[in-house]
Amino acid sequence: MVTLEEAKTTLEKNWRPRPRTTSLPLDRALGRVLAEDLVSKVDVPPFDRATYDGYAVRASDTFGAGEDSPRELTLVGQLWAGTWPKRRLRARECIEIATGAPMPNGSNAVVMVEHAIAKGKKVSVYRAVAPGENVTERGSDIRRRQRVARAGKRLTLADLGALAAVGIAEVRVFFKPKVAIISSGGELAKPGERLRPGMVYDVNGPALSVAVEACGAEPVYLGITPDRAPAIKALVRKGLKSCDLVLISGGSSAGAGDIVPKVVGGMGKPGVIVHGLAQKPGKPTFIAVVKGKPVFGLPGYPVSALMVFDQLVAGYLRELSGAPRPQRSIVRAKLAARVLSARGRRELVPVRLAKRGREVLVEPILKGSGAITSLSAADGYIEVPLERELIDEGEIVEVKLFGEEPT
Repeated sequence: MVTLEEAKTTLEKNWRPRPRTTSLPLDRALGRVLAEDLVSKVDVPPFDRATYDGYAVRASDTFGAGEDSPRELTLVGQLWAGTWPKRRLRARECIEIATGAPMPNGSNAVVMVEHAIAKGKKVSVYRAVAPGENVTERGSDIRRRQRVARAGKRLTLADLGALAAVGIAEVRVFFKPKVAIISSGGELAKPGERLRPGMVYDVNGPALSVAVEACGAEPVYLGITPDRAPAIKALVRKGLKSCDLVLISGGSSAGAGDIVPKVVGGMGKPGVIVHGLAQKPGKPTFIAVVKGKPVFGLPGYPVSALMVFDQLVAGYLRELSGAPRPQRSIVRAKLAARVLSARGRRELVPVRLAKRGREVLVEPILKGSGAITSLSAADGYIEVPLERELIDEGEIVEVKLFGEEPT
């Protein structure tokens, strides 16, 4: 058995993730990770424009206007959104203007329509405006040469709107790696099927698919294979042909006869390069490289599979997909009960955080890796180092949270 760090070092001697990029139109880029900084080539808005319907004026021509003392201006034209002013505004003139229309030369403010009354060519202004009032200035939203989106950003609807506003039609994004997912075990049934005696539902297939997607990759669930060499080989071969990486859970422990690593190891050089992690859960894990592509053999128990995926596989998928690494919160608190471990292997223990009075305590969840609820009920996990055999009750430990800190 090797440590997790040694396993990664061995893998990286035989395979390195090489991110690829592709160009997509904006309407297909939602949720994708940007591969380059994008800079605006234009000002947004590209001209001074009216914020409201009303009259474009020289602000000084309205000074002193009030309900009892309106200022009278001469109406000399109209401007609608999408048109361009053809004349310069002179003193004591105004132009009727629609929201979004460009401000005519010589004007510097807009009197809102509800603050003026037009009669023929005369407009009475009943409220004074200051220079720049009710006007959106050129470049006030986005300046030319301003960075609109940073490389590594997962694109949101707001991002796509901003990119469209500066005229960008296509973006270069990281290519989403495809990940083949296989569940091994003759006792497994697909969720939704009738459960026959002696069978259990496959948890790893759906759970790993969600985990893969969260890393910015595309899961390709190839289904369940019995613990028979021809069936395993056929699905792994299919995964290697169509995907960038293969995940297979189950069939790698000594009790199962190591059938999956034996089959995968014979499919191409260098084959299996790691078999066995010095940690709990995760001991049966294996790593192979076949035809230049990695195959990760995860334990069959759901908790083990998901925690090993998080520690071993997720980082490589994020690197391939360009997905930002989540900022995992860490909480330091007192352990509520003793945790025993075996010297010589690292142990990951799911825990929940519980408030007792004003104190936050860390409660170990010791149901075993075969119980999926030991993960679903957990707020995070603690690590017992290789050199420790126990962490005593009352010790301060670091909890690596799965998500937000519970309230």
